[in-house]
Amino acid sequence: MDIILSNASNDPIYLQIVNQIKALIISGELAEGEALPSMRNLALQLRISVITTKRAYEELEREGFIESYTGKGSFVKGQNAELLRETNLKQIEAHLSEAAGIAKRSGIELSEIQSILELFYQGDEA
Repeated sequence: MDIILSNASNDPIYLQIVNQIKALIISGELAEGEALPSMRNLALQLRISVITTKRAYEELEREGFIESYTGKGSFVKGQNAELLRETNLKQIEAHLSEAAGIAKRSGIELSEIQSILELFYQGDEA
């Protein structure tokens, strides 16, 4: 599991960890039941405080992405399909909002954006 921390990010370190682990779970790179590194090992790998990794794992557990067992560790929790869908929709909305803003500032028509989106959505089918 590769987590990359950025000092240039506006997000605190624990949130960078949370977001990257969530992305790995949503994409399926981390499967249900898969063990996460211990908080101590992750802290050593990332050269950060164990308190920071603890906060990240607590947040992931609170959001329903992982479950932790004393003495055993933390594991990827089976995901609710509707929760995953909502999480993905939220990400899509954020990206589309940004794209719409850029398009408006650039004078690009909605019909052009729709055409571009259709091309991307169809992918190799076209």
